[in-house]
Amino acid sequence: MNTMLSATTAANDDIIATDKATVWHHLTQHQQWEEKDPIVISKGVGMRVTDVKGKSYLDATSGGVWCVNLGFGRERIADAVRQQLIDLCYFAGSYATEPGAEFAQKLLSKMPGLGRVYFSSSGSEANEKGYKMVRQLAHMNGDGTKHKIIYRDRDYHGTTIGALSSTGHEQRVAQYGPFAPGFSSFSHCLCYRCPFGKTYGSCNIECARDLETAILREGPDSVGAVVLEPITAGGGVIPPPPEYFPIIQEICQRYGVLIHIDEVVCGLGRTGEWFGYQHYDVKPDIVTMAKGVASGYAAISCTVTTEALFNEFKRADGNPLNYFRDISTFGGCTSGPVAGIETLAILEEENLIQNTRDMGDYLMDQLYALQEKHAVIGDVRGKGLFVGIELVTDRATKTPASEAQTGQVAGHCLEHGVMIGRTNRSFSDLNNTLYLSPALITTKTELDEIVSAIDAGLSAVFKQ
Repeated sequence: MNTMLSATTAANDDIIATDKATVWHHLTQHQQWEEKDPIVISKGVGMRVTDVKGKSYLDATSGGVWCVNLGFGRERIADAVRQQLIDLCYFAGSYATEPGAEFAQKLLSKMPGLGRVYFSSSGSEANEKGYKMVRQLAHMNGDGTKHKIIYRDRDYHGTTIGALSSTGHEQRVAQYGPFAPGFSSFSHCLCYRCPFGKTYGSCNIECARDLETAILREGPDSVGAVVLEPITAGGGVIPPPPEYFPIIQEICQRYGVLIHIDEVVCGLGRTGEWFGYQHYDVKPDIVTMAKGVASGYAAISCTVTTEALFNEFKRADGNPLNYFRDISTFGGCTSGPVAGIETLAILEEENLIQNTRDMGDYLMDQLYALQEKHAVIGDVRGKGLFVGIELVTDRATKTPASEAQTGQVAGHCLEHGVMIGRTNRSFSDLNNTLYLSPALITTKTELDEIVSAIDAGLSAVFKQ
């Protein structure tokens, strides 16, 4: 008997048993672990990860939730973080640190028109900061009336009660109410399922103009901001039509409404620009980001604002309350800014923004070819290395495939060593979109492997 192999197997069994006995996993019904084991990821290099049982997977999800944009095993980032932790691991955000200042400067160089960076530790928290800024401004500049925030159907802005109050996923918010008051929605912008029954090219971009309807419904004097993902992420990977954001901008200018762009998923190269909003003609007042900011090597999020908005909070008007009285404990960690500095450098040095554009075009071409083969693919959409594949059982009626069927396709891919994402417990009947978000380092070889796995999964599940 191989004693070393036996010891390794026993250790692997121990960690799996320990996990099952102690860890409460995200987004997981744990009853399933009574019949099978969770996948315990042990190592990662590039785009491939290995579990404790030795099985290898090609990761087309950048760490499961769109974070590890630069791939696994980047010693350069790890070494920089290690040295920073030795030099200074943390100090409260009311003080300054060298990496914080340096990263803010480098980040803002990619965001013309924006002037200040507020650090925190998660995307939900970054969005909460933006909401608090809007609400405080309503009190500083009036009686608090202009505090409402309009969000878009099918967008997702985080997991806190405040963020869920601005989330357009009915299953994500179910059972977590009551929610914070002062939030109201308007229509999504998915042309494939136009909420107005129109066809792009013969419509008036009603999806954008519906923002004005929402503002008038709530009362223009009560609306302080609109929050939008540049490309809807977890709601189905929905890029807006090109005319969309200029209309949004004009409406907001007319009614004095701030524009808050949530780049938690799209930021730092995912869509083929530094930020998703940079594909479109829009000038945001607030931009939030997390996930890819440090490529998953450290926890960091940022709420970035214009200098004009920042200056509202430093007026010498004699009111001791009129500054941003907010704190994020782990916004003082220095590992995040250092990992962010290295992430920006690697993106530039390896020309990964251009690679995202090139590989994104290649991926879309491969998926369009797959769509010709499989009638179950109703729509392929996305930008850069951020793609959604919507599955339907009838193209003519656009009847959505079930969540179970979509899950079976993703499960088939996983069983055969490729990790893809999917809509999961978000909508009552539209959990039917597969997600692809491979690391920005991907090559055609990895993309071919991903597409081949989806091809096989569709054939197996839908018997095509």
